[in-house]
Amino acid sequence: MALNAVANVFRIAELRTRLFYTLVLLAVYRLGIFINTPGVDRAAMNAFMEAQKKAGGLVSLFNLFSGGALEQMSIFGLGIMPYVSASIIMQLLAVVVPTLERLQKEGGVGRQKINQYTRYGTIVLSIVQGVGISRWLASLGRSQIPGSQELNQVVVPTDNLWFTFMTVITLTAGTAFIMWLGERITENGIGNGISLIIFAGIVARIPPGSKQLYDLTSQDVVSIGSVLGLAAFMLLIVAVVVYIERGMRRLPVQYAKRMAGRRMFAGQATYFPMKVNTSGVIPPIFAGALLSFPATLGSWLPWLIDVQRGLQSNAWIYNGVFVLLIVFFTYFYTSLTFRPDDVADNIKKQGGYIPGIRPGRQTADYIERVLNRITFGGAVYLAAICVIPQVVSGFLGVDFSFGGTALLIVVGVALDTVQQIEGHLISRNYDGFAGPRGPRIRGRLKVMG
Repeated sequence: MALNAVANVFRIAELRTRLFYTLVLLAVYRLGIFINTPGVDRAAMNAFMEAQKKAGGLVSLFNLFSGGALEQMSIFGLGIMPYVSASIIMQLLAVVVPTLERLQKEGGVGRQKINQYTRYGTIVLSIVQGVGISRWLASLGRSQIPGSQELNQVVVPTDNLWFTFMTVITLTAGTAFIMWLGERITENGIGNGISLIIFAGIVARIPPGSKQLYDLTSQDVVSIGSVLGLAAFMLLIVAVVVYIERGMRRLPVQYAKRMAGRRMFAGQATYFPMKVNTSGVIPPIFAGALLSFPATLGSWLPWLIDVQRGLQSNAWIYNGVFVLLIVFFTYFYTSLTFRPDDVADNIKKQGGYIPGIRPGRQTADYIERVLNRITFGGAVYLAAICVIPQVVSGFLGVDFSFGGTALLIVVGVALDTVQQIEGHLISRNYDGFAGPRGPRIRGRLKVMG
């Protein structure tokens, strides 16, 4: 039955074309990973990145989300992170800038305008980051970072103004091309293009990591029992992530009778869904980036090297600070993106109310209380998913780089993509992936205040 449901995907011409289109563009993205930036010694860059994997830092975090492009120092070295950063900045500015707030409420036209601003912001951030990366590359092998091992090879043999210019142009063009690929996938393919590009970059690192585990097992460095235990634990974590990401709190909403022309429409009862994890993967990314600053900025601020050593010397301190930062950023980002006042106003304008709660200010206060309780559960969930896999990996003695943040992204994007495919199947009178009697696959809710 399950095979028949999957076979239905390829029986629909439009869906088959969309899947093929998506896979081709993702293949183009992966091929671009192996095209080098001009003027960079690839062997020296690989040697530096191998050392960074052991030391951690912001470089390792960016390399994860770029799918290894930074490690190869390819034309896609910046990845899609400038676009993600520009999108987050636009979301934050929409809270404090009245013009952007009005654009958000104008529907499709306003969203197109905000998307245009986001593209401009992506180019600006790419240029700024390109200049920074060009100077950083030129310093590798030429200057000693306090508290780190010396790099014996020079990454950029010829450092001049032309190298800086070419690096900025190449990396900016690469990011713009990735952004274009993502928008084309969203429009003509399956799923969210930007999310799928990040998804492809993370998933592409699973085979090398699995081969590394196999080699360690063959050399008796790691026992087979430890590897099997880690695999079983990761499957359990995936099940927990799927369960929580689909979880929501349903607030009952009652709509009164209303007149439309000469017709009377009876009141109806519905619900307002509130996600358990409203902030998504943004808090772990922010927390990880903040904890990586000491290792990254140690060359300019030597005192940060002592901070980094203090964090790395005790795993309990590092994980404790990581958990506190995740909780803080969960509440911070949720308060910026979900506004109970707007939700209460929208319910009131549509003639609805929450039973037992007076419309208006009391409704907003009630939604805010519920949101705070749900956000606490979401923060604990995010902290546990991001910290526990690393703790278990260290306990079993297995070096496994596929952490909680990457797991959240992969599972979330997979849920959303499968939900969209199932929508195409159901709209054409086919059964979904779960069969005719099975439950419908539901992706992550997108609830905004």
